[in-house]
Amino acid sequence: MKYQMKDIALDITWSKIAKRYFGKSASWMYHKLNGMDGNGKPTDFSPEEREQLKNALFDFSERVRTVAYAI
Repeated sequence: MKYQMKDIALDITWSKIAKRYFGKSASWMYHKLNGMDGNGKPTDFSPEEREQLKNALFDFSERVRTVAYAI
């Protein structure tokens, strides 16, 4: 997942995405993005979480676009 988002990964505050769209902690999001849980075991987004992340990114992009148009 992290590789797929390399173009935007450093420009997004993932802790805010985790909290706003998932109700989860920053560490939860970073573990999911890195593919390893807190115990060093492989983890990944479930299919439902992938869909939720996709929708979160669409929403975020629309919010950025709205602000950009307002400038």
